[in-house]
Amino acid sequence: MVSVLQIENLTKSIGDRVLFADVTLGIYEGDKIGLIAQNGAGKTTFLNVLAGKEDYDSGNIVFRNGIRIGYLEQQPAFDPDQSLLDFATPERRDHEDFTGPDLARQMLYQFNLTEMDKKMKHLSGGQLKRAALVKVLLSEPDFLILDEPTNHLDIEMIEWLENYLTRKRMTLLMVTHDRYFLDKVCDKIIEIDREQIFSYEGNYDYYLRKRQERMENLSAELAKVKNLLRTELEWMRRQPQARGSKAKYRIDNFHQLEKKSHINLSEKQVSLNVSSSYIGSKIFEAHDVSKSFGDITILKDWNYTFARYEKVGIVGGNGVGKSTFIKLLQGIIAPDSGHFDIGQTVKFGYYSQEGMSDFDEKKKVIDAVREIAETVRIDDKTTLTASQFLSHFLFTPATQQKYIYKLSGGERRRLYLATVLMKSPNFLILDEPTNDLDIVTLSILEEYLSNFKGCVIVISHDRFFLDRIVDHLFVFKGDGVVKDFPGDYSTYRHCVREEEKELRQLEASTAAAAGRDRNPTSIKPKTERAPRLTFKEKKEKEELEALIPTLEKEKNELETAMSSGTMTTEEIIAAGQRIQTLIDQIDTGEMRLLELMEKE
Repeated sequence: MVSVLQIENLTKSIGDRVLFADVTLGIYEGDKIGLIAQNGAGKTTFLNVLAGKEDYDSGNIVFRNGIRIGYLEQQPAFDPDQSLLDFATPERRDHEDFTGPDLARQMLYQFNLTEMDKKMKHLSGGQLKRAALVKVLLSEPDFLILDEPTNHLDIEMIEWLENYLTRKRMTLLMVTHDRYFLDKVCDKIIEIDREQIFSYEGNYDYYLRKRQERMENLSAELAKVKNLLRTELEWMRRQPQARGSKAKYRIDNFHQLEKKSHINLSEKQVSLNVSSSYIGSKIFEAHDVSKSFGDITILKDWNYTFARYEKVGIVGGNGVGKSTFIKLLQGIIAPDSGHFDIGQTVKFGYYSQEGMSDFDEKKKVIDAVREIAETVRIDDKTTLTASQFLSHFLFTPATQQKYIYKLSGGERRRLYLATVLMKSPNFLILDEPTNDLDIVTLSILEEYLSNFKGCVIVISHDRFFLDRIVDHLFVFKGDGVVKDFPGDYSTYRHCVREEEKELRQLEASTAAAAGRDRNPTSIKPKTERAPRLTFKEKKEKEELEALIPTLEKEKNELETAMSSGTMTTEEIIAAGQRIQTLIDQIDTGEMRLLELMEKE
C-alpha cells in the first residue's frame, strides 16, 4: 500500500474541550473513506486540520511528497468579483490541447449552473457550494477532501456525483450524512467517538454491525473493570501496614482501573418526544391552483385533497418550484388563480432553509427559545421548562448560555428544529431538514416522523430519509406538471429506469428499422447470407440470454423481500444496493443483447 497521509498522536482542543486526543491513523492510495461522528464531535475541525486551515495542539501530520490536495469546505472561499466560469476553470495543464473552460462549462451545466459570466458575489449559498464542488473536482487532486458534498444538490446531481466518485481512481475522505451515498462510494469508515478515532474496513452497512459489536465489547469490558475495582478498593481500604512498598504497582493499577471505570458508554441522542396538536378529518384542499413567475410555470390547475396522517415527499430538479410550492400551501405566496381550503384544526410547523437566518445571533440560545415559550407541553401529563426542553436536543446548561453565532452548523439545525417542534404543529412542512444533521439525529428524526400523528410534507435530497418517511411522492416535472407517484423514492427511481430502458430499446429498434428501410437492396433473406456474428459474439449472445433472466429473478426476489416487512434496516440497505447493481447489469446486458440480435 502506498501511503498518502500518516497521522501520529494528533490532539486538538477548543478551549477546555478536547475534540480528539493522541489520534494515529494512516490513509493510503485509493482509500475512499467516510468520516462519521455526532454533531459537535469535531468532524469539520478534523478536516480543517488536515487541510491546513486550522492549527492543532500536538502530533504530526505527514503527507506524501508532491501530493495535490483538493478541499471542499462547508463555506468555500471565493473572489466576489470573479465570474462563475473563471472561478470553476482549473489551472492550465502541461499538454497543449488542454480545454479548461470547456471542461468547466460542461460540469457547471451538470450542476445546473448556466450563467457563466455571473459574478460570484451574486450567487446563492447553494450555487456557491455547487460551483466550489465543480472547481475541486476539475482540479483532479490526488487526495480529495469533501465536507458535506451532497448539500444543495438535487437527487439526480447526487447520483451523478456518486457514480463519478465511484469510477475515479482517487483517494477520498469525506463527511456526509447521506447514507446511500456513503454506502455506495466509501469502502472504509472512520468514526470520532469519545475523543478517539476508530476505523472500519468496509462500507456503512458493515460499520453499523461492527460498531454495535465494539460497543457491546466495551460494555462487557467496563463491567469487568468495575468488578475488579471493587476488589482493589477493599484492599486499598485496609490498614496501611497491609501494604508494603513492594505493592506500589498494585496501587498504581488501582488508579488506572478507577480512571477506566469512569468511561461513559451512554450515547447522547436527541429526544423528539413532543406531541402534536389534534388534527381533524378536514385537512387541506387545493382547487385549480396555478402559479407562474414570468415564463416559468410552477403549478397549472392543480387539485388535491390531503388525508389525515398523510406523508408526502417532494422531488424534482433544482428550479422546478418545490420550495415555492410549499410556500403556496401555507399562504406565504399567493396563487395566480384557484384557492386552498384549510381545515380549522390545522397547525403548520415550517422548517425552511430561510428560517435558519431568522435567529438573532447576538442572543443566547436559552433566550431565543424563551421568546417563543417559557414552557413546552410534551403530553397531557408532562410540561417542560424551556431549559429542560433544550436538553432533549442535546443543549447542556452551558451550551444554552452560548450566543447563537458561536454555534456549529449542526447545533443551529438542532436549535431550529427545536423551535419548530415546541409549538406542537400537526402539519409539518420540512424543506431540506437533513442538511448538517448527523446520522444519529437523522435516524431519530426519521423515527419521530414515521410515528407523527399528523401530516408531513418533506423536500429532501436524502434518498434514505425519503424511503423511511413518505407514503408517496409529488414529482415536479417542470412546466407546472406534478405527478403523484404511489411509493417511496427507491421504487420511483426503479420505475423511471425501467421506462428509460424501454425507451432506449424502442429507439434502437426504430433506428435499426429505419436503416433497413433506407437500404432495402442490401437486405437478403436470412437463409441466403452468411451469419454476421463471430463465434465469440455468438457465445456472448448465448451467455447473455441465460444471464439476464437469472438477474431478473434475483431482482424480483429481493424486491419481494423488501416489501415483506421482515427485513432489518441493514438488510434493506444491502438489498437496495444489490437491486441497483442488478438493474445496471440488466440494462447493460439487454442493450448489448439487442446489438447482437441486430447483427444476426
